[in-house]
Amino acid sequence: MFTGIVTDMGKVRHVEKRGDTHLVISTGYDVDGIGVGASIACSGICLTVVDKGNGKDRWFAVTASGETLSRTTLAGWKVNDPVNLERPLRVGDELGGHIVTGHIDGVAEILRVEPEGESTRIVLQAPKNLLPFIAPKGSIALDGVSLTVNERGGAHFGVNIIPHTKAVTTFGRARPGMKVNLEVDLMARYVARLVKS
Repeated sequence: MFTGIVTDMGKVRHVEKRGDTHLVISTGYDVDGIGVGASIACSGICLTVVDKGNGKDRWFAVTASGETLSRTTLAGWKVNDPVNLERPLRVGDELGGHIVTGHIDGVAEILRVEPEGESTRIVLQAPKNLLPFIAPKGSIALDGVSLTVNERGGAHFGVNIIPHTKAVTTFGRARPGMKVNLEVDLMARYVARLVKS
């Protein structure tokens, strides 16, 4: 489990496609404290650490399956791309955002990026099947960042990015046409499932 509070912005260091996709990600984390087999949310995607290095350049390696590639933006990641990172929630930690599983539901596309006061308003288009789970003032995770939905109209919804979030996450480089990983609120998902049954 995660909270959608990004604690490091890593960078893709190596990508290798051989059956599955293997990535090496540079990080500011002290990887001595991260075990092989641990989970790290990488731009919202829960991935398993399969190797690590804690020399001058700290890094960890992950493997992504075809299922992960089909549901996320990971297939398009390139060397030097920034990645939002979050370590898993520990019992007793402050829940600063909302409960995030790291299981991506789909990909949203950024339509508009506009200044709004000191903040930035971002309007996105969501996949049609995820629209019932997106509600004004509800929570949503975009590229692993816990955000509040400001409004929803048709297939579009908007969020505000405050200056701090813009500075410490990949949303500092947001532009129209970019795709982001979307995870709907866990409670909304289960309420919808209960209503259907």
